[in-house]
Amino acid sequence: QVQLMESGGGLVQAGGSLRLSCAASGRIFSINTMGWYRQAPGKQRELVAVFRSGGSTNYADSVKGRFTISRDNAKITVYLQMNSLKPEDTAVYYCYLRGRDGSAGDMNYWGKGTLVTVSS
Repeated sequence: QVQLMESGGGLVQAGGSLRLSCAASGRIFSINTMGWYRQAPGKQRELVAVFRSGGSTNYADSVKGRFTISRDNAKITVYLQMNSLKPEDTAVYYCYLRGRDGSAGDMNYWGKGTLVTVSS
């Protein structure tokens, strides 16, 4: 079983910065994708930034140039540096991992989420 532990959310003023962390633990055989999604009130969950297999990254258009995803492979941890935050970035941010825990096939794993609130 894979567990994802997020940290780093909080309240920040518009224009400010926050850094989120997500550490994976448990039985992890391989990782296909790892990164961040978010869900704002009344909206669907959306991709924010992820690492794909091979090391490529995908960012939502709305965060390009402001957010940066990075990782520490040895610690199986991903980070999301969020700069120039806007009120519309307010959401619960979820860590996501797609990978294998040794059993057949890739599976999706989600963290419990961390709330980011950006005040205007």
